[in-house]
Amino acid sequence: MIARDQPVTTMPAAGPTPASPRARRGMPPTVWGLGPVQLHDRYWAHHGVQVVRPGDDSISLEARLYLLAEPSVLVTFESGDQIPSLGGSDPVVVYVRVHDVRERGYRERVVTDGADRFVRFERIYSRPARQLIRAAFTPDPRLAEAWRLATSAHAGWVALRERVPREQRSILSTGGVLYDAAADAELARMVRDLTRVWAGPGWTIGRAGEVAAGVWADRTVAIDAGARFVGPVWIGAGRRVDPKMTLIGPLVLWDDPAARPAPDPVTWPLGAPRPSPLHKRIDPLTNSARRIGSFFKRSFDLVFSVVALAVTLPFYPLIMLAIWLDDGRPFFFAHRRETIGGREFPCFKFRSMHSNAERMKQQLVHHNQADGPQFYMAKDTRVTRVGRLLRKTRLDEWPQFFNVLVGHMSVVGPRPSPFKENQFCPPWREARLSVRPGITGLWQVKRTRRAGQDFQEWIRYDIEYVENASFWLDMVIIVRTVGAILGGLIPRRRRKQKTAPEVTPVTVALEGGDAA
Repeated sequence: MIARDQPVTTMPAAGPTPASPRARRGMPPTVWGLGPVQLHDRYWAHHGVQVVRPGDDSISLEARLYLLAEPSVLVTFESGDQIPSLGGSDPVVVYVRVHDVRERGYRERVVTDGADRFVRFERIYSRPARQLIRAAFTPDPRLAEAWRLATSAHAGWVALRERVPREQRSILSTGGVLYDAAADAELARMVRDLTRVWAGPGWTIGRAGEVAAGVWADRTVAIDAGARFVGPVWIGAGRRVDPKMTLIGPLVLWDDPAARPAPDPVTWPLGAPRPSPLHKRIDPLTNSARRIGSFFKRSFDLVFSVVALAVTLPFYPLIMLAIWLDDGRPFFFAHRRETIGGREFPCFKFRSMHSNAERMKQQLVHHNQADGPQFYMAKDTRVTRVGRLLRKTRLDEWPQFFNVLVGHMSVVGPRPSPFKENQFCPPWREARLSVRPGITGLWQVKRTRRAGQDFQEWIRYDIEYVENASFWLDMVIIVRTVGAILGGLIPRRRRKQKTAPEVTPVTVALEGGDAA
């Protein structure tokens, strides 16, 4: 279950997604014909639970459990493990006190200048409208009917106390995520969260079919074979996904209002998930190929890192001695970076900067030559004499093979970046955090260091790698990395003789800023 509200992810080149679940005409948007509240109820139906509110039309006698909820409350548990235990509980009514586990949430918006040019992303923090609600579970349809017929939630609670003896009640206090059905922002947040926690909406929504891992689309949607997806995506009726389009989740493409379908009814009791016609368009080997590719890449990383460590470990004492003679201890530097899924890990390197590099950075910030969140200086005074040699030959990154060995990193992937840098450009962040970062990568071997373009190239090559990742691309990047390192060792005079003055040579990425 989601414990923190995540930032809104924008969709590149796919048209605007409504910022609010309520359309401008006053009618809430839908996906697969269902509005946000109906999606919430279908999520519970997936678990065999019917949500019942005072004033509802009817209840089904085939539901395994009934969730008695107040009209304005939408809730999901922090863990779904409680649901099976509630179904087999002895008490007739289980009162559930749900504490919202979300920390201070936020949403992101784009800030532009007077000429409508991008300036920055701005976070707006908020707190959930309610921190504590109560609900109740019961397997008894008579109690669910009494709750449905109650004139208000207060009257419903009174009716339950009158009908159920104290010895047949119990209380469960649990963590979860609460949403206010009366607030548009809460509804939008809930639908976005459901894309992450609801593994199979096609079980209770006949129109939805899984067209790729984590991607569910209406049966009327045409998916081009060239389209790519990163993260969970829901695609409503009447939408078209063009070739070469990349959709980055969590993302919901609402139904086209002109093609909004009627919602499919819930048929109790629920059976096995029904196949969708879209399943016929999917290559059945696609998911298996991805799993095999992931296994092969991880196996290659393990073998490569073991061999690399066996070859390089004998040189560690010499490198450590050089660092000690030049600038004393420590020999290693560990910086907090983010890996797949946004999990933090300590990224190890041989120390190549002075021990007070962080304090020096505050004085050098106005010399930053990078146009993005990273810090870069062509002649960084924080780098030691030995550090320059280590960086030029990439020897400072040898300890990262330990990170590869334990699964934090891969040999090839996007540059490992800290949380602070990953807050720029949400689609780029979500894409690069969908794979493990690498010791080397496409950006490191292809960037040009042109003024004002470094950050754009960083985004471009990271997304390009995620979209086209393959074993052969990794091999090309490794070969080009070795070539760039060897090319960097050639004396400057000889390189000038072989390279035309107007051609910008490809250089290896030399990390500056927070990593020492």
